[in-house]
Amino acid sequence: MTLILAEGKQVKIEPKGTYVIVAITKHGVELARNFHAKFPQADLFYMSKFERGDEDGRDISLFEGNVRLLLPSLFKSYKGIIMIVSLGAVVRMVAPLLKDKKTDPGIVVIDDKGENVISVLSGHLGGANELTREIAELLGARSVITTASDVQKTIPVDLFGSRFGWVWESAEKLTPVSAAVVNEEQVAIIQESGEKEWWTYDRPLPDTIKVYPTIDDALEAKPNAALVVTHRNLQESEQAILQNGVMYRPKVIVLGIGCNRGTSMEEIDQVIQETLSELQYSVKSVKAICSIDLKKDEEGLIAISQKNNWEFICYSADELNRVSIDAPSDTVFKYTGAYGVSEPAARLYSGADSLSLTKKKSGNVTISVAVIIH
Repeated sequence: MTLILAEGKQVKIEPKGTYVIVAITKHGVELARNFHAKFPQADLFYMSKFERGDEDGRDISLFEGNVRLLLPSLFKSYKGIIMIVSLGAVVRMVAPLLKDKKTDPGIVVIDDKGENVISVLSGHLGGANELTREIAELLGARSVITTASDVQKTIPVDLFGSRFGWVWESAEKLTPVSAAVVNEEQVAIIQESGEKEWWTYDRPLPDTIKVYPTIDDALEAKPNAALVVTHRNLQESEQAILQNGVMYRPKVIVLGIGCNRGTSMEEIDQVIQETLSELQYSVKSVKAICSIDLKKDEEGLIAISQKNNWEFICYSADELNRVSIDAPSDTVFKYTGAYGVSEPAARLYSGADSLSLTKKKSGNVTISVAVIIH
């Protein structure tokens, strides 16, 4: 999408993410594209003169004209604005737009080399300080935060696990759960899957935040709020934990897929949805589709991967044959050179000793499912 900016005319923005990244220089655009791929909660806008040709497939928006004319629309549309622009220029551009700290979005500035990440505006209520830390961690950069009261060092509920690609199931309880965390009420964390390195501060977890092995254990403790990290759908008896809780979906599900040539994206999608429903897994936790390199140009697989922003990884027959599988097939070997596709592909990517689903054939599609164990 190219946005034509005209004096005095606001551009209509249709946000997909909570945050937006804006870049206006050659080096800034390169940094922004790499960062955007690792930070799925953000949309990306950059100047059309830096167009690469893959913007539509990557959900990147282009604009023409002065970036200052884009800012009023971004202010209304996003919780946080990440600008790869000089600090002085950003201050001058946003100054006329400021209202109050309760409504202004968080503003974060990154320098053109990605060495410094600076919290500029709405550090607390707007979340710019925590956003700054998350971005700096992701980029390996220096975070610059100047608010004196920022010594509390606790969990940013709306950004929890964002550097790993975790996404919320629902934003409905973000505000009350955030309040429970910052007000030092009793908060439970239950993590069934996903990366474990989410606590990055140089001090122990606060006494008010406790990690429980299971949802049942947490329910018994009756916390004021909860953070639940899991790839599975909760059972009815567990739903009470979400009365004042936020559920996060870590990217841990790997789909090994084989299919007949020309299988449509719609058929592949239907098999994926049905399979995950049977397993009681969330599609939001899918990380990658894996197959054999004979399928690297399979339009249906490429389309569904791009649609969902999933990785699409293909292995050679030799690589697949090095993996021990439950049911090697001479027929599959005859046509592909590998004794299996979906099962060994899922095992290779995930590194899992056992699969959630070894292999299921449905129509033109064969699927295997693995969960990455961190």
